Amino acid sequence: MPLSTDQQAEIEAQRAQSHQTRRVVAAGMEDHLYTAHQVLDHGFVRVIDYMGDDAAICQAARVSYGKGTKSVQNDEGLIRYLMRHWHSTPFEMCEVKLHVKLPVFVARQWIRHRTANVNEYSARYSILDREFYIPAPEHVAAQSEVNNQGRGAALEGEEAARVLDLLKADSARCYDNYEAMINQDGQQGLARELARMNLPANIYTQWYWKVDLHNLFHFLRLRADPHAQYEIRVYADMMCKIVAEWVPFAYKAFEDYRLGAVNLSAQMVDSLRRMVAGETVTQDNSGMTAREWREFEAIIREG
Repeated sequence: MPLSTDQQAEIEAQRAQSHQTRRVVAAGMEDHLYTAHQVLDHGFVRVIDYMGDDAAICQAARVSYGKGTKSVQNDEGLIRYLMRHWHSTPFEMCEVKLHVKLPVFVARQWIRHRTANVNEYSARYSILDREFYIPAPEHVAAQSEVNNQGRGAALEGEEAARVLDLLKADSARCYDNYEAMINQDGQQGLARELARMNLPANIYTQWYWKVDLHNLFHFLRLRADPHAQYEIRVYADMMCKIVAEWVPFAYKAFEDYRLGAVNLSAQMVDSLRRMVAGETVTQDNSGMTAREWREFEAIIREG
């Protein structure tokens, strides 16, 4: 586990505490509080705090006091209706604060989701740890031949070994030079805010990331998708497991209407209706571009 003895002791101390409260608690989320769930080789995701549960979503939707529904069945039905019809604000009533440790290049992808509150480890103030993401051999892959922002088949043999050796050597060399530059033994030492520029993008950083459930679902819809980059997708997958135990009704609706669903254009819907009616539809008579047609075929033929 990528935790120091001190960090593990702090987590155990936090989990040993118990407080009486009048606020809503979700039993599934209480089990996750403070626990570090490992992701990649040195990363983790852990829940620091949260607010709300499935009932809070229903309460906000009905603008009521106390329990927002008359029965569990009504809770689930209402949440599925809200998700199905894109009513977003009730889901914003739930929030979660996560402590995430992740490679810098993953963080730069992640930060594109600008609807969260973020506070990151400061390399101007503190010295970064010597921890780098080195992919497992099966994830060292060639550039995709059909997707400019994706990977293809895994590299094999000598080429894969050479790539891994280069990643390890470059990471170590950069950190050695980083340490040498900031060292104040016998020299003034370069400022940390300048020395950090020499560190590679696979070094680990940490941040606290607070987001409401609506925007978290948007993040997960994109980053838990099979087409997302593996290194960020594994974080999203772990977060999906946590959210499923925090708000099970909301997550199931998200899984059915967002994560496992597809979006169809007007031309795609029209083509599908014509196919169901028995008509032969091709790209030429569909009104779609070649790329749209390939995407449409992938949707209707997948599985």
